[in-house]
Amino acid sequence: MFESIEDVLKRLEGELYVSDRALATSIFLSHKLKKPIFLEGEAGVGKTEVAKVMSRIMRTKLIRLQCYEGLDANTALYEWNYSKQLLRIRLEEASKVSRDDIGRAIFSEEFLIKRPLLEAIQSSGDNPPVLLIDEIDRSDEEFEAFLLEVLSDFQITIPEIGTIKAKHHPTVILTSNRTREIHDALKRRCLYMWIPYPSYEKEFHIVTLKVPEIREALANQVCQFMQIVRNIEFYKRPGIAETLDWARALLHMNCDDLEPEVVEETLGCIFKYQEDITKIKDEGIESLLNRIDAGRSIVAG
Repeated sequence: MFESIEDVLKRLEGELYVSDRALATSIFLSHKLKKPIFLEGEAGVGKTEVAKVMSRIMRTKLIRLQCYEGLDANTALYEWNYSKQLLRIRLEEASKVSRDDIGRAIFSEEFLIKRPLLEAIQSSGDNPPVLLIDEIDRSDEEFEAFLLEVLSDFQITIPEIGTIKAKHHPTVILTSNRTREIHDALKRRCLYMWIPYPSYEKEFHIVTLKVPEIREALANQVCQFMQIVRNIEFYKRPGIAETLDWARALLHMNCDDLEPEVVEETLGCIFKYQEDITKIKDEGIESLLNRIDAGRSIVAG
């Protein structure tokens, strides 16, 4: 799939994803070593997007398991289609079929509802899917422990059917916003990568790539403003996702330059908590804008 780290960088940018060499190296080694990638970082820095881009590059299916508190193995693996089983039982009983035969019939793959993990393991074809286990830190420790076996052997056992083993290992990407620490046992099974907030140069490259209609001068102002804002202690600092939302919003408002009134009107694109909006107003939007260097050299690479 990938011939070199440079090939990874080129393909990522071909899908409009700006990566540094460290992340490209992790992707390259994950492919060669058949190991999952564990991506950690603040929300909105592009962790989930890595899996989406990988599925497009590999021209394969993206299977997403969104984690949450209370997620259990059955919800992530499989469930039995009880209504379909009940209907089959009634039909078989009406036909005088024995109970043993009914039991064997209703506990077959025909009545199995595949959830993300089973779907990824049992995928057919020579092009395995990309399995995204998103926000693993939101799940409970019990589910995290369950994942250890799945990621080690890529097989599961269904008591009524038997053991199902993956023909080809899927490409697995786990993400975490670090709302809690993930156990070392899970991390050891993965290649680890921390994705930080982007530098000015990287953010400018992303904005001009993802929002090609934006004027370079405005993109320069937007990216400098976001760099300044991230140095202030907020409840939730804005990520690159918020930068892109804001840049697109400014385009729709036909803005050529950042003005205090426009920034204040569009704070909802940048911040998602009222406390943060209040704080930036207290900091003084005009004073923050005055810190932007209009003559800064614009770097697009």
